[in-house]
Amino acid sequence: MTTLGLELRRVYGAYPTGVAVVAGLVGGRPAGIAASSFVPVSLDPPLVSVCVAHTSTTWPLLRESPRIGISVLGAHQEHVGRRLGARTGDRFAGVAWRSTADGCVLVEGASAWYDCTIEQQVRSGDHDIVVFRVHDLDAAADVPPLVFHASAFRRLG
Repeated sequence: MTTLGLELRRVYGAYPTGVAVVAGLVGGRPAGIAASSFVPVSLDPPLVSVCVAHTSTTWPLLRESPRIGISVLGAHQEHVGRRLGARTGDRFAGVAWRSTADGCVLVEGASAWYDCTIEQQVRSGDHDIVVFRVHDLDAAADVPPLVFHASAFRRLG
């Protein structure tokens, strides 16, 4: 990585974000990625987005799913964030999840979840901005979110 790339990563890390899992069924098994770039986009129509690196080997498989779940991890789910952020191994080993009839995969115990379809995908630099249409959603007001800041998982004080 270039010096500028390292500096960008450091400075981008000054902005705290939530941690989301983007997941669906692929061949009957859960597949997913961790994303710290989850952003609400629009109320009408209901849209959210995430950014996915072009280097992702999971996204090309996942984007073919008819439905995709986005789970906003709770403060107690740091282990899930680490597991889904791993580049190798079974990312869902030890992770409690459920799926809908349409193949949306949601992490149990998350602070919020969204059942989505892909609305559009826009190539932008070394990532794609993926916009999702929300079909169903819910939040657990009693589950505080997991936060990612300065390259570490954190909890709100």
